[in-house]
Amino acid sequence: MIAVVDVCSGNLRSVEKALAHVGGDVVLTSDPDTIRRADQVVVPGQGAFGEFARGLAGRGLEAALREALASGKPFLGICLGLQVLFDDSEEQGPVTGLGLVPGHVVKFRRPAELPADAPFKIPHMGWNQVRHAGAGTEPLLSGIPDGSYVYFVHSYHVVPADPGVTVLECDYGGRFCAAIRRDNLFACQFHPEKSQRVGLRLLENFVRS
Repeated sequence: MIAVVDVCSGNLRSVEKALAHVGGDVVLTSDPDTIRRADQVVVPGQGAFGEFARGLAGRGLEAALREALASGKPFLGICLGLQVLFDDSEEQGPVTGLGLVPGHVVKFRRPAELPADAPFKIPHMGWNQVRHAGAGTEPLLSGIPDGSYVYFVHSYHVVPADPGVTVLECDYGGRFCAAIRRDNLFACQFHPEKSQRVGLRLLENFVRS
């Protein structure tokens, strides 16, 4: 069973449908005990960091997520589900995150070297190219070529304290971390459920992990 954690996020149903499409046995839940019983855990998220973090705390989900990670079961974070794993975020704050991955969440800033008349829109929204980063082979990227395009919607991005956890990078006014891996945890800034073939392949790899 795959527990998709419900924090009143707007993309829950699309994540649920995408996981089911690639063979996942999926349940949407905000029940800590269901998360503890699950074989795999997915934390999707859209919206604002502070509200999302408070939603986790208000539903008593923090302890269950920490236990899920500590247990070694496959754990997937998507968008805010990536960001909330970090120490804190500039959005609505600073606001404290779960502190499971050392580092910070910061807002995109216009590059100083960019000409004044050159557009630089925030949020970073739409299709962009990701590049493999770091050493070794990432199982969830099996069958996903370097340079593939995925779908983003975000104004903030993560800055891991340990660059070695970064497995995908993207460029938007400079390189930023698009996905991380640490032990049984994989989390991405983009939306695999909106990324068509590439995203479905990532989710299929997760279901089979």
